[in-house]
Amino acid sequence: MTFVLVVDDDPAMQRTLNINLRARDYEVETAGDGRSALQIVDERMPDVVLLDLGLPDLDGIAVLRQLRSFTQVPVIVVSARTESDDKVEALDLGADDFITKPFSIDELMARIRATTRRAGHDEPDLVIEADGLRLDFADSRATRDGEDIHLTPIEWRIVEVLARRRGRLVRQVELLTAVWGPAYDTQTNYLRVHMASIRRKLEVDSGRPVLFLTEPGMGYRFITR
Repeated sequence: MTFVLVVDDDPAMQRTLNINLRARDYEVETAGDGRSALQIVDERMPDVVLLDLGLPDLDGIAVLRQLRSFTQVPVIVVSARTESDDKVEALDLGADDFITKPFSIDELMARIRATTRRAGHDEPDLVIEADGLRLDFADSRATRDGEDIHLTPIEWRIVEVLARRRGRLVRQVELLTAVWGPAYDTQTNYLRVHMASIRRKLEVDSGRPVLFLTEPGMGYRFITR
């Protein structure tokens, strides 16, 4: 049974999610503030966290930052905040998805299913070496000629999706859905920004990429020779 931790200070929202999740055979625990949520995660790791940003003690972003310091548990941000800066910050810190209140329960359930499916899909450890670059996905470690290169959680996810399908075209919509979730399948600007950063970090010459190639209007390929 999938264990969902609901982190929200609104009792009505807690009650609504609790009822609807339990009706669909999820195990549910609720927390009304960030510190309680972190304590629950410390005591028993959930399968997915539904995290509100507007909490009374720690801001949801601070909770997410602390979670990502010790776990990759799937996190879906559930928030009334609609500013793109909040979404980008949460996703860059490692949130798996972002859904804005008000939302339909059916949409939320679909997001939960997609997120837990991705998290539960067992894939073999992957290490790639090319042009002095080494990518170790099990350890989330990138190096060039022995020097560490820092990638954000989002950058790692983009690189891993491309690396696991190396040589093949990964269409923009596939990449957006795999990294951010189905609600972001038209946000191609996200890919442009993050791919530029990935190339600056991982290509020898970011102006003349040989590893991360763009197929204009279609998607991207990761090529190793």
